[in-house]
Parts: sequence; structure tokens; C-alpha cells
Amino acid sequence: MNIRLNFSTCPNDTFMFDALVNGKIDCEGINFDVHMDDIEDLNSIAINSDPDITKLSYATYPLIRDRYQIMSSGSALGYNSGPLLVSKKKIYKDELGDVKIGIPGEHTTANLLLDIAFPDAKNKRGYLFSDISHAIMDNEIDAGILIHEERFTYEKKGLLLVADLGAEWDCKFHLPIPLGAIVVRRDIEKDLQLKLNSLLKKSIEYAFANPLSSREYVKKHARELSDDTIEQHINMFVNKYSLDIADDGRNAVNRLIGTTNSDFI
Repeated sequence: MNIRLNFSTCPNDTFMFDALVNGKIDCEGINFDVHMDDIEDLNSIAINSDPDITKLSYATYPLIRDRYQIMSSGSALGYNSGPLLVSKKKIYKDELGDVKIGIPGEHTTANLLLDIAFPDAKNKRGYLFSDISHAIMDNEIDAGILIHEERFTYEKKGLLLVADLGAEWDCKFHLPIPLGAIVVRRDIEKDLQLKLNSLLKKSIEYAFANPLSSREYVKKHARELSDDTIEQHINMFVNKYSLDIADDGRNAVNRLIGTTNSDFI
């Protein structure tokens, strides 16, 4: 049986999926046809197509909820892990309505969190996430939202923190911040959905038990290759919620986008 599986090139995803797609666990006769891409491209693919399983920004889920359910394993949720709004010069939060801001995609959770925290910040321009810091330094934009590896390296580039969007969320709601989900097509038979979720959980458990096993696969696709940055990235975005989203994770997702029990498996 072949399953079409999409996930991002970022270290948290390659860490989680390594054992599943590289034969390190028993996949019980299931083969995975893998497509890897930037998160905003994955969002667009899910909106316009129908991979069996895909990584997705939580902000995109309302657009495809009629076709997909959220798997209880694989999510990126947590505290102190939100996108960072940075700039080359000092910008105060009450000035954000007057500045040009780079975002990593219209459908990303980062963009939704900006809307929640600073609804007056309307002057936005979309970029590939890894290009935002360069656009700031080249004065194309005044500020930008950094996600993935970029959030760990901005200070080395001389950029300044304007706002931690995760901290803004936590201050307002006191819940883990929902960033990315793994979703599965609703029309897949329920037993198979549950088996796929179980296999993903086993893959993550394997990764936790063998943290260096995935390093070659992770570095092959990472944009920042330093071991320290990769380890920071994985430790921040792969945690207990990746194994099981649990009730507080579901509550956080509901607060962000509005969900019902039927949206989860």
C-alpha cells in the first residue's frame, strides 16, 4: 500500500519522520511516497490537492477541514516556541501599523499570530521563510517574522527583537502555542487512519530513543547546518505534544482556529 506523505524540510519534521520513511521501524506493509517542501508550499498543496497525509500550518486547517482531520501525533505545539518579529532598527510595538512586515506566507500560523497580537499590522509582504532576514538587512522591509531555524540565528546577523509572538499568545491565553499539525484525509478508512497515527508515534518514539540516528537525514535537508542550531530547533518543536496532542493541546488549537472533536483522530 502506498501513502502520499508531505512534510517540511525543517529539522523537527525530518527528525520525527526519519524512522518512518527510512526503514527504521516496521511500517506493516505501508510504503510512503514522500514530498518535502516549505511550509507555505505545503499549505498551498493541501488547499489545492489531496495528499494522504501532510504537514500543515494550523492557520490553514479551517480551509481544508472538510477533507482532513488532525492526527493526535506529530503536532508542533509548546511554550516559548513562537515566531519572532525582528527588525534591523528599534521599532516599538505601537508603531507596527506603520511599518512594512515580511511574513513567511499568508496561510502560516505565524501570520495569524501577528494578526491576533497586532491587528493594526496590515502592511505585509510574503517571502520564503529563509529569505526574510535578508530582506530586512537589504531594507526591502522594516521588520519580519522569523520561524524555523531562522529564529535561532537572527542575533548573529545584528537583528533586534521587536516582539515574541509566542509570548504574546501565552500572555493572552496561557495555553501552548499551536504552530503545525499533521493531518490525514477524512476519506481514508478509520482503521488505517489509526494505524498511520500509531506508526508516526512509533517513529517519534524511535527518534527520542535514538536522537543521533536521524542526524544525517536532518542535516541533508536543513538550511542551518550547525549541530547546535539543529539541536535547539528539535528540542523546541518536538516534545510531549508531538507524541500526543492531549487535551490542553486540543484546547489550544480550539482557541486558535475553532475546532470540534470530529476534527481530531
